[in-house]
Amino acid sequence: MKLFPAIDLYEGKAVRLTRGDYAKMTVYSDDPPQLAEAFAHAGAEYLHLVDLEGAKSGTTPNFETVRRIAAATDLKVEIGGGVRSEDVIERYLSIGVWRVILGTAALMDPAFLARAVARFGARVAVGVDVRDGFVATHGWLQTSTTGCEAFLSHLCEVGVHGVICTDISRDGLLSGTNLALYARLSSRFPQLEIVASGGITTLSDVQALAGLGLYGAILGKALYEKKIDLAAAIAAAKERI
Repeated sequence: MKLFPAIDLYEGKAVRLTRGDYAKMTVYSDDPPQLAEAFAHAGAEYLHLVDLEGAKSGTTPNFETVRRIAAATDLKVEIGGGVRSEDVIERYLSIGVWRVILGTAALMDPAFLARAVARFGARVAVGVDVRDGFVATHGWLQTSTTGCEAFLSHLCEVGVHGVICTDISRDGLLSGTNLALYARLSSRFPQLEIVASGGITTLSDVQALAGLGLYGAILGKALYEKKIDLAAAIAAAKERI
């Protein structure tokens, strides 16, 4: 299983939210590229970026910071937040980003999703953020009437390969991941490369997710609060229990 340390960007800084609440924001670094280098030094091969401002506004205010991060290391960088056009996807890919994550636009604009997948293939993934079983949008500020599993079925039909699935209720709480959710999704949608996100706190969490055969998992607050060692987590992600 691949492990993705996460950097959430806000005003060019690395921050973390609690359950997606912008009023509960903690700044962890003023130098995200340096943080990415530290992750690479610890053995990371992948990096998960989110433009939190972009997720709300549908723009790319942290584009220059993303460019600097992509240039600083050889990490395979994925970026989400505010991606609403093929032009933005192309701009990100042109600066060395590995893949681009569609969020709100994937749900709200099915035609755009279909075009993006047809044009960019596996270089496009979809973020499915789940609140009480339904897909949340606009930086988690709104909740749609579309159920998580119904949306995943649609993504399979469109030809999406990668899905980053976040359980919002667990995000930033350091309370453990939702193993039942990921076990169900990995069983029902074996054709999807599912990345788990939200609440991953211990090496046991990582090992359990790896045991489900998931494509990957994202580490966020647990890294910043030193609840888990990145190098140890990367080793654990390669194991199955």
